[in-house]
Amino acid sequence: MLQRRALFAVAGSALATPALAQSRYPSRPIRVIVPFAAGGIIDVMARIVTEPLPRVLGQPVVVENQPGAGSTIGARAVARAAPDGHTLLLNGAAHSVIPALYPDAGFDSIADFIPISTLGDQSFLVAVHPSLPVRDVPQLLAWLRDKRGEATFATTGIGAASHLAGELLKKLAGVDFTIVQYRGTPAAVTDFMAGRVDFVIDSQTLLAPMVRDGKARGLAVTTTRRSQLLPDLPTLQEAGVAGYAASSWQALYALVGTPTEIIATLSTAVTTVLNDPAIRQRFADAGVDPLPNDPAASARFIRAETDKWVPILRATGAKPG
Repeated sequence: MLQRRALFAVAGSALATPALAQSRYPSRPIRVIVPFAAGGIIDVMARIVTEPLPRVLGQPVVVENQPGAGSTIGARAVARAAPDGHTLLLNGAAHSVIPALYPDAGFDSIADFIPISTLGDQSFLVAVHPSLPVRDVPQLLAWLRDKRGEATFATTGIGAASHLAGELLKKLAGVDFTIVQYRGTPAAVTDFMAGRVDFVIDSQTLLAPMVRDGKARGLAVTTTRRSQLLPDLPTLQEAGVAGYAASSWQALYALVGTPTEIIATLSTAVTTVLNDPAIRQRFADAGVDPLPNDPAASARFIRAETDKWVPILRATGAKPG
């Protein structure tokens, strides 16, 4: 056990927790490495969660974006750091599929990292460019079948949550399309708005305003629940794609070998932040639902995601671009 029950009482409802700040950890600023470019949902979540942490932990918490190679560049930087809790990784679904895409990454994404906490998950939005003759999911699927793989789909990289959502649509709906990779969500959305790619499955935070402004046509959301931001849109399951469920989720990790008491301190600090009403409102504004976040529950969730997505990627033969 990580002694979490004993420490949980420290959390309370306020962000000021002097007991944590007075401990020997942390003894210097904490780096939280985000292995994707700024502007995407993982980066947004990192900044929401880390902003209050200095008040809880008594040291600065700095987010560093180190994008590239399906999140392995940033993860490798953490894997090479000292296991002392001062260099952490905040990643999403891409971390769970590293075994399928990067078997020679130089680290084991499961064995070499300890989940401190899952943070939240957000339903993705299926959106098409307004120029397409498509107004609902059945029309999209019919159009994709007619295009015979020529339609273009923007993703933030092979193995990213947007890519996994697309591969699941291919598998469950029996359609095909051409995947176009980008280094980050903003670049993908820019080309989508310009009509250089036909459709996307990506962050509601970026796409919902475009739908409201008529710059994109929203068709459905990817989770089994409807979106708080676009409640009139059906889920893909409601629209006829049986068994479809995908989301963008985030988790905070420390390196294996980090002392148990440091993991407990970090878990308690994150729980304190996630229980704060102001943070919960920021989650809601971004269409994010909190996830169960103790280390054991987080590890189970991440293992289930790995077991779900790795076989899908291996079956497609997808390779990093």
